[in-house]
Amino acid sequence: MIYAEGMARFTLAPVARELLRLAADGEEHSTTVPYGGDDFTLYGHLRARRTTPGQGEVGVACWIVSIDLARFFGSNPPAENETRLPPEGTATPDGAFTIEAARHLAASLNALDGPRSATNGDGHRTMTVPVDVPD
Repeated sequence: MIYAEGMARFTLAPVARELLRLAADGEEHSTTVPYGGDDFTLYGHLRARRTTPGQGEVGVACWIVSIDLARFFGSNPPAENETRLPPEGTATPDGAFTIEAARHLAASLNALDGPRSATNGDGHRTMTVPVDVPD
């Protein structure tokens, strides 16, 4: 996907760095961030936690909400629940888009390994990153 690199570098990476900073409290932190424009919005759900001294784990799942399609069929913007993953929402991660964004995110964060599938099947791709992630 053409937008995966820009989303990873300019939106996901800064948020992942902030979540890793917050994860110093020993908890897992997560958030959903939008990236897009008038025709569609790309969403990324990030979660981060510290795993060992000097390392953390970042997970990402991405999906697309077509604003034009929603306007065409319903004459209104997409429903709010389309912007969130279950159990709060109805969004479904886009596997190909998630893989591509995760690859770029891994490069941006100097990941110690490549993105791998989460074992819980929730669509997130996870990677191990140094905690002191460069800006």
